[in-house]
Parts: sequence; structure tokens; C-alpha cells
Amino acid sequence: MSKYFRFLLFLMLFVSLSSMGIHKFYMAIYQIDYVPQKKRIQITFRIFVDDLNAAIEKKYHVKTNLGTGQETAQDEVNMKKYLAEKFFLKVNGVVKPMTFLSKEVEANVLICYFRIPDVSKISSLEIENSALTEWNSEQQNIIQANITGEKQSVMLTSENFKRVLK
Repeated sequence: MSKYFRFLLFLMLFVSLSSMGIHKFYMAIYQIDYVPQKKRIQITFRIFVDDLNAAIEKKYHVKTNLGTGQETAQDEVNMKKYLAEKFFLKVNGVVKPMTFLSKEVEANVLICYFRIPDVSKISSLEIENSALTEWNSEQQNIIQANITGEKQSVMLTSENFKRVLK
């Protein structure tokens, strides 16, 4: 089975299961795309909103209502802070800050869009992602990356939360 077909099958399964009210698996999907024509990296997070709220509440000891009608500006500030502490990329050995663009909710999945500008070339890309792992040790963070035109997939966990690509 080709990687692309498996990814599509996995994505369809994730989306269909994520539309249910309750889930028994702990997973998030992160898409990383390098766009050489625009000299930037585009990043999309897909995280179960209830899991993210629980992790933020545990870390900062505040009630969080992301993706609900009670969401506050402080909830978004805490989300950005949490994700910046838990997910980062080293491009060519240098940590690059992500710029938050926007977010939306589909069913119970929070989708966040980020960008890293001014990346003219990627020799190496190190991913560190420990999001949600302190809240639930069963958390799996699936990374789908397209850096040089070839797609790579990795799974990061609480024990293995770093990976170098390329």
C-alpha cells in the first residue's frame, strides 16, 4: 500500500472518528510544509480541543474554553504560549519562532495555522513536540512533513518527542 494511500486512509479515519463526541485514543496530527517559492514553512496542527483544554488547565491551573462559546482572549493567549513551549522547530540547527495565523474548530478538533518566514534553504529540520504528553502519557503526535518534495511521517510520544528530518 502506498504511503499516500495509507495517509489518506488514516486521515479519513481520524476525521470520521474525531466527529464523535467521545474519543478513546489520544492523537494529534501536525502537517509541516516547506514552500521554497515563498521561503517559508507552513504548519497546521489538528488537536482534539478537549485534550488541549485539559492540558492547558493542568499546566496553568486555569479553566480554559477553547473552541466553545465561552472562549476568552486569555484562552487564546494561553494556547499560543502552551504550543510555543511544547512544539518547536530547529531549522539548520537554529530554533525558529512560529507566527500564529489563525485557528478554527471542526467538530471537536482545533485546527491551528502557523508560519515560519524567511527560510531560504533547509539542510536539517529538528522537530520537538511534547504537546499533551504531560497530560496523557498515551498521547501520540503524528508529524506529516513535506520538506524537499518527499513526504515523511513520524510519530512522537512522551518517551520519544524529538526527531531530525532530512
